[in-house]
Amino acid sequence: MSNVPADLKYAQSHEWLREHADGTVEIGISDHAQQALGDLVFVEVPAVGRSLAQGEAFAVVESVKAASDVYAPVAGTVVAVNEALAKTPELINQEPYGSGWIMRLKPSAAPAAAGLLNAEAYAALADAG
Repeated sequence: MSNVPADLKYAQSHEWLREHADGTVEIGISDHAQQALGDLVFVEVPAVGRSLAQGEAFAVVESVKAASDVYAPVAGTVVAVNEALAKTPELINQEPYGSGWIMRLKPSAAPAAAGLLNAEAYAALADAG
Protein backbone atom coordinates (compact mmCIF):
# COMPACT_ATOMS: atom_id res chain seq x y z
CA MET A 1 0.00 0.00 0.00
CA SER A 2 1.31 3.41 -0.96
CA ASN A 3 1.64 6.35 1.39
CA VAL A 4 -1.18 8.85 0.61
CA PRO A 5 -1.06 11.91 2.91
CA ALA A 6 -4.54 13.24 3.69
CA ASP A 7 -3.53 16.92 3.46
CA LEU A 8 -2.67 16.76 -0.27
CA LYS A 9 -4.73 16.75 -3.47
CA TYR A 10 -3.99 14.29 -6.26
CA ALA A 11 -4.32 14.07 -10.04
CA GLN A 12 -5.42 10.84 -11.71
CA SER A 13 -2.04 10.90 -13.48
CA HIS A 14 -0.34 10.41 -10.05
CA GLU A 15 0.89 13.93 -9.25
CA TRP A 16 0.25 15.51 -5.83
CA LEU A 17 -0.38 19.14 -4.95
CA ARG A 18 0.17 20.95 -1.63
CA GLU A 19 -1.32 24.42 -1.16
CA HIS A 20 0.80 27.04 0.63
CA ALA A 21 -0.45 30.09 2.56
CA ASP A 22 1.14 32.46 0.00
CA GLY A 23 -1.14 31.12 -2.75
CA THR A 24 1.49 28.96 -4.44
CA VAL A 25 1.28 25.19 -4.77
CA GLU A 26 4.02 22.59 -4.51
CA ILE A 27 3.85 19.66 -6.92
CA GLY A 28 5.52 16.26 -7.12
CA ILE A 29 4.75 12.65 -7.99
CA SER A 30 3.01 10.29 -5.60
CA ASP A 31 4.57 7.50 -3.61
CA HIS A 32 2.61 5.07 -5.81
CA ALA A 33 4.15 6.60 -8.96
CA GLN A 34 7.73 6.56 -7.68
CA GLN A 35 7.31 2.92 -6.58
CA ALA A 36 6.02 1.97 -10.04
CA LEU A 37 8.94 3.76 -11.73
CA GLY A 38 11.65 2.29 -9.54
CA ASP A 39 15.00 3.93 -8.82
CA LEU A 40 15.10 7.38 -10.41
CA VAL A 41 18.33 8.33 -12.18
CA PHE A 42 17.39 11.66 -13.85
CA VAL A 43 14.79 14.41 -13.43
CA GLU A 44 14.22 17.22 -15.93
CA VAL A 45 12.50 20.17 -14.24
CA PRO A 46 10.72 23.06 -15.99
CA ALA A 47 12.15 26.57 -16.34
CA VAL A 48 11.09 29.17 -13.76
CA GLY A 49 8.64 31.56 -15.41
CA ARG A 50 7.14 28.94 -17.72
CA SER A 51 3.36 29.06 -18.06
CA LEU A 52 1.61 25.70 -17.92
CA ALA A 53 -1.87 24.55 -18.87
CA GLN A 54 -3.62 22.00 -16.68
CA GLY A 55 -2.61 18.55 -17.91
CA GLU A 56 0.49 19.81 -19.76
CA ALA A 57 3.70 17.81 -19.37
CA PHE A 58 6.16 19.90 -17.34
CA ALA A 59 8.90 17.48 -16.30
CA VAL A 60 10.43 14.13 -17.15
CA VAL A 61 11.43 11.55 -14.57
CA GLU A 62 13.71 8.78 -15.76
CA SER A 63 14.27 5.54 -13.90
CA VAL A 64 16.25 2.42 -14.61
CA LYS A 65 12.97 1.09 -16.10
CA ALA A 66 11.55 3.96 -18.17
CA ALA A 67 11.16 7.69 -18.73
CA SER A 68 7.80 9.24 -17.85
CA ASP A 69 6.27 12.66 -18.29
CA VAL A 70 4.92 14.51 -15.25
CA TYR A 71 1.77 16.58 -15.82
CA ALA A 72 0.61 19.84 -14.26
CA PRO A 73 -2.42 19.16 -12.04
CA VAL A 74 -3.38 22.85 -12.30
CA ALA A 75 -2.61 25.70 -14.70
CA GLY A 76 -0.23 28.45 -13.67
CA THR A 77 3.29 29.87 -13.78
CA VAL A 78 6.37 28.09 -12.44
CA VAL A 79 7.83 30.15 -9.55
CA ALA A 80 10.45 27.67 -8.25
CA VAL A 81 11.96 24.29 -9.08
CA ASN A 82 13.75 21.78 -6.90
CA GLU A 83 17.36 22.28 -8.03
CA ALA A 84 18.54 19.44 -5.75
CA LEU A 85 16.95 16.88 -8.09
CA ALA A 86 19.64 17.53 -10.74
CA LYS A 87 22.27 15.93 -8.49
CA THR A 88 20.07 13.66 -6.38
CA PRO A 89 17.00 12.48 -8.35
CA GLU A 90 16.57 9.70 -5.78
CA LEU A 91 15.09 12.30 -3.40
CA ILE A 92 11.80 11.52 -5.13
CA ASN A 93 12.17 7.85 -4.18
CA GLN A 94 13.25 8.67 -0.63
CA GLU A 95 10.77 11.47 0.20
CA PRO A 96 8.18 11.91 -2.57
CA TYR A 97 6.09 14.27 -0.39
CA GLY A 98 9.02 16.12 1.20
CA SER A 99 12.42 16.91 -0.28
CA GLY A 100 11.37 15.14 -3.51
CA TRP A 101 8.99 17.92 -4.65
CA ILE A 102 9.51 18.97 -8.28
CA MET A 103 8.16 22.51 -8.69
CA ARG A 104 6.18 25.35 -7.14
CA LEU A 105 3.51 27.04 -9.20
CA LYS A 106 1.42 30.20 -8.91
CA PRO A 107 -1.98 28.85 -10.04
CA SER A 108 -3.98 30.85 -12.56
CA ALA A 109 -7.23 29.65 -10.91
CA ALA A 110 -8.17 28.18 -7.55
CA PRO A 111 -6.82 24.61 -7.24
CA ALA A 112 -10.24 23.58 -5.90
CA ALA A 113 -11.62 24.10 -9.41
CA ALA A 114 -9.15 21.64 -10.97
CA GLY A 115 -11.12 18.47 -10.21
CA LEU A 116 -8.36 16.90 -8.13
CA LEU A 117 -8.87 13.87 -5.91
CA ASN A 118 -8.74 13.77 -2.14
CA ALA A 119 -6.51 11.20 -0.42
CA GLU A 120 -9.27 8.59 -0.06
CA ALA A 121 -10.27 8.77 -3.74
CA TYR A 122 -6.64 8.72 -4.88
CA ALA A 123 -5.80 5.73 -2.66
CA ALA A 124 -8.72 3.83 -4.23
CA LEU A 125 -7.45 4.74 -7.72
CA ALA A 126 -3.86 3.76 -6.92
CA ASP A 127 -4.91 0.47 -5.33
CA ALA A 128 -7.09 -0.37 -8.35
CA GLY A 129 -4.28 0.36 -10.81
